[in-house]
Amino acid sequence: MTLPPLKYNADGLIPAIVQDATTHRVLMMAWMNAAALEATLKTGCMNYWSRSRQKFWLKGETSGHTQRVLSWAVDCDADTLLFTVQQTGGACHTGYESCFFQTYTPGGTPVPVGEGKVFDPAATYESKQ
Repeated sequence: MTLPPLKYNADGLIPAIVQDATTHRVLMMAWMNAAALEATLKTGCMNYWSRSRQKFWLKGETSGHTQRVLSWAVDCDADTLLFTVQQTGGACHTGYESCFFQTYTPGGTPVPVGEGKVFDPAATYESKQ
């Protein structure tokens, strides 16, 4: 497999934006290193690098909420990736479908969250740790 030349940051990471193939909603942004990208392309399932835990992770390994890759793109500067996925369950570890559930007015005032959680994070993560 030949990958396009990518621009990773000083930590060897590149941002990955993940979008739902059906709704086109942006689900999340996470970081990938070269190994995570390689694993993603090899398996067809999203893999990431956790900066906080300093470890490789497969989306859904704890929650069961997986992301199957349907397509991907590289931006014009080759420093950001965009993945279109089939999402199973919620993408956000807080229980929402998307990590971008909190919106704001142009002046910075939070708008009440207009959606419910799609899963209970306490039940999902507590029982599997």
